[in-house]
Amino acid sequence: MAAKRSGARSKRSQRAREPLQPVQEPSSEPPLSRERIVATAVELLDAQGLDGLTMRRLADRLGSGVMSLYWHVDNKDDVFDLALDSVLEYHGPLATIVSQDWRAEVVHMLEDWRIGMLRHPWSASLLPRRALGPNVLGRLELLSRTLSGAGVTDANVNAAIWSLWNYVMGATITRASFDFSDNDRAAAQQRLTHLGERYPAIERSRLLLDNDWDGAFRKGLDFLLDGLSRRK
Repeated sequence: MAAKRSGARSKRSQRAREPLQPVQEPSSEPPLSRERIVATAVELLDAQGLDGLTMRRLADRLGSGVMSLYWHVDNKDDVFDLALDSVLEYHGPLATIVSQDWRAEVVHMLEDWRIGMLRHPWSASLLPRRALGPNVLGRLELLSRTLSGAGVTDANVNAAIWSLWNYVMGATITRASFDFSDNDRAAAQQRLTHLGERYPAIERSRLLLDNDWDGAFRKGLDFLLDGLSRRK
């Protein structure tokens, strides 16, 4: 009996010396994945802009450690590339728009592009300097095929694509940054009224009061496509 008591005390003593294992609490977060990292990065960029995205902040939002991110992405530049490409995904026009009208297809493609960048203003700043992902390249491929199918020659297609690219980028950046209130525009127009002799054309057209960004984009795009139609 004494030997049994001695053995029991020895086992209790051994268990007391063993380190306690932490209890694993069930996690409420879904598993970490590249898709979830990219979606969260887009949310962070929308909320805080380019300077607001750091790997630490991204990991905190995901409820993970920073090093865990590197199982799925290479670095912060990789996150930028993936986030940019994800917001510029193009699913094509609605069935009612699909036709043999190449202009309607180009207009839909570029309007969708502009809307996507305005929804995520940081994307316009990334697009000129980041690596082009499959969604952006897919847009360019579709645009190139559409223009070629409309009769734009191989000698002109690159210039046509870059002209349209520059137009969309310029229109998007201007709209995103030109954030004046109605009162600001009215005050600027009032100053022009007093300076009408120096700036008669823009005072007469009431340029600074024109807030029809969507209409101006579409009309300007028509001007470009009219010129393209004559040259193809």
